[in-house]
Amino acid sequence: MDYNKQRSNESMEDYLETILVLQKSKGNVRSIDIANELNFTKASVSVAMKNLRERDYITVNDNGYILLTDAGRKIAKKVYERHTILSSLLVRLGVSEKTALEDACKIEHFLSEESFNAIKKHMREHTK
Repeated sequence: MDYNKQRSNESMEDYLETILVLQKSKGNVRSIDIANELNFTKASVSVAMKNLRERDYITVNDNGYILLTDAGRKIAKKVYERHTILSSLLVRLGVSEKTALEDACKIEHFLSEESFNAIKKHMREHTK
């Protein structure tokens, strides 16, 4: 996979994860909420939302609220799980929470399914 395509997928996953997290904390999510959360311009978020709609990962209702489709929710949950488990592992290894969260965000997109499953199993077996 070329770098630009990988970067595009990573960005898409970050948007979907952000929508999921905001839905959990706020309920309804609009583009401005995403822009504020990610410190992006509203224009950048608008372009991203258009792309996510075209891929059928989100819908936008008449009130401007963004909703994840089943496909979008599946991706968002996968990325969120990776982020949560990886950041927890890094903190347990002694990494500061801020750095662990930043690094988990980088790692979550590139780690193989096999390696992630091994980490997840290890965390389940060694977490009290």
